[in-house]
Amino acid sequence: MNRANIKIQAVILFALAGHGINASADSLPDGVQIHGFASQAMISTDHNNFFGNTENKAGFDFTELGANISWRLNPSLQLSAQAISRRAGETDNGSPRLDFATVDYTIHASENARYGVYLGKIKNPYGLYNETRDVASTRPSILLPQSIYLDRIRNFVLSSPGVAIYGDNTLPIGNISYQFSVIKPDASDGETEGTFLGADRPGKIKADTSYIGRILLEPGNSRFKLALTGVSMRAHYLPGTPDALNSGNIRFDAWVLSGQYNAENWVFTSEYAQNRIDAHGFGTFFLNRTATGSSYYIQGAYHFTPKWSALARYDVTYRDNNDKDGRVFSTLTGAPAFSRFAKDMTVGLGYKLDNHWLLRGEFHHVNGTAWLPYSDNINPATTTRHWNMWLFQAAYRF
Repeated sequence: MNRANIKIQAVILFALAGHGINASADSLPDGVQIHGFASQAMISTDHNNFFGNTENKAGFDFTELGANISWRLNPSLQLSAQAISRRAGETDNGSPRLDFATVDYTIHASENARYGVYLGKIKNPYGLYNETRDVASTRPSILLPQSIYLDRIRNFVLSSPGVAIYGDNTLPIGNISYQFSVIKPDASDGETEGTFLGADRPGKIKADTSYIGRILLEPGNSRFKLALTGVSMRAHYLPGTPDALNSGNIRFDAWVLSGQYNAENWVFTSEYAQNRIDAHGFGTFFLNRTATGSSYYIQGAYHFTPKWSALARYDVTYRDNNDKDGRVFSTLTGAPAFSRFAKDMTVGLGYKLDNHWLLRGEFHHVNGTAWLPYSDNINPATTTRHWNMWLFQAAYRF
């Protein structure tokens, strides 16, 4: 999508925003809510590219535009949908698409319990932030910790066609909520292929029936959040013409343990994930392999005033726990060893102008390239192990 189209979309969204702010409740049918968001970032790196051509220059190729609508038809039935245009360098071209569209049917509701079913394209309950990651102002930082919320496979993780059961119960120990989904993820884009197959191949990855679930506990006064997420995803590869790969199968299993503590001005968050990728049938020795990786981050955010906040985070990714420094992988494939890990130290500052506008600045000092976008860095041999990144973002929502 060219810049002119992006500008046109921005004008349309801000026009809608003005309508959303000024419209009275009587202008919409009962039970209908409309919201929207827009964000524009500037990114610069001293080495490597992230979401565009950013090395030693300022890049403006990270833009998010979206609008959502929900309609409560009756106490048991709600319809929700969101359309988004997301431009992120070569990884996402800004073409409008349906982010999610669900039918939410409440089977039972009482003072202490609620149970229901989701149908449609469902937000996946992954960790603490996945369900709200598409709106910049709901993220704790411009970029979520890439160890857990890898942006280059955002389409694969964010939402999927399927069915889910959910529940919410108030117990003596606190509030417990859960969701279990049967889905078919979107694995067709080049970045997802690069993550699982090392490059954007001539063929296509097709997802098979997969499963994801999460249990979230908020004890007592809700200062704490504890969550456990389980993922089991299956896909197969259909070779193109010509193609050096045979038909192959991919199995991705992961567990994510999440914790958060909310004090008066502080928020401490940490998540740990362990994932296993099992690939076989491709006819190539470096793809026919099994690897168990791990990742985690530790994050603290402090609110100086209602308007000013700061964030610090340490974020670590290992693609293979048996080859954390990547030397074995480099010997087998010729790829840089540092492409198998990443250690990211992040600091950020935010300023909330009002209930609609948020400005942020962020600095990353990174050792390793495990989460660099493939499409922005076509030749891994030209990437650099130690690199820095500066980001500035203006975000708006209504």
